[in-house]
Amino acid sequence: MNLEAIKPLSVKHLISIADLCLEDVEKIYAVTHFLKANRSTAPKGLADKRLAMMFEKESLRTRVTFDVGMQDLGGSAVYLDYQEVRLGARESIKDVARNMSRWMHGIVARTYRHRTVQDLAKNAEIPVVNGLTDFLHPCQGLTDFFTMTEVLGSVKGRRFAYVGDGNNTCHSLIHAAALQGCHISVASPEGYEPNSRVVNQAMRMAQTSGSEIRIMDDPKEAVKGADCVYTDVWASMGQEDETEERAEIFSPFRVDTSLMSRAASEAIFLHCLPAHRGAEVTSEVIDAPSSKVYQNAENRLHIQKAILYLLMRD
Repeated sequence: MNLEAIKPLSVKHLISIADLCLEDVEKIYAVTHFLKANRSTAPKGLADKRLAMMFEKESLRTRVTFDVGMQDLGGSAVYLDYQEVRLGARESIKDVARNMSRWMHGIVARTYRHRTVQDLAKNAEIPVVNGLTDFLHPCQGLTDFFTMTEVLGSVKGRRFAYVGDGNNTCHSLIHAAALQGCHISVASPEGYEPNSRVVNQAMRMAQTSGSEIRIMDDPKEAVKGADCVYTDVWASMGQEDETEERAEIFSPFRVDTSLMSRAASEAIFLHCLPAHRGAEVTSEVIDAPSSKVYQNAENRLHIQKAILYLLMRD
């Protein structure tokens, strides 16, 4: 593959999968395949480029993969935590974005408020990548569907089941499914369903892709015949005080071998990690051969390298 011949994405920033077109996703996957297969020999496409990593939330996978990804591509990363930046508190987001635009070549932001990342993108002259907000997790959603393509081939017409909290990861998975023509069923307890704005937006996207989107409260029905079964933690960062209450509410939504048996015979299991074994998923499921969680975790590195390359190259 001639990376230099690949045209840029249709967007300047990656804030939401819903901002992308199908050609963008296919381009990201193609570059990801190449960079993963040729990690030691691929050209250093971001030589001398600098990435600012601005994190309000703790992180293992996002921090390591963006940092290592920049090194793989010949660039460097500067990590800034909440105490150092304090976006919107110590200094306005506008001024932070303007300063970073003079020093750096890109920003990845992992924040609580989604508006924070949107405001960074609005005011930055350099690309901004959403590394996670309380509303969306686009890099994870793209990674999950890329892993599906590696294991199952094309995701169009496949059945994807998400069981659990209708959170940021769930929202990005809905967007990814709708854009790529994958049928998605989401099972959440009453009151914990995905945001209606996300669902309505995905419904409009599905009119073009042919995706079927179902929101329900029955995990058994959601998983029936699914090619991929997915779950996430019941209490996300910032919801720690709800852990005990959520454990009781979500217990019928635990992914165990019984629930997995309702999926397709060759179904895979995915989780964005970290996982709480015995809570949202049992050890028998996450450690089974059908589980691709660690392959998926590795793919975060390669997907994000592709995103950075396509957004930050000259």
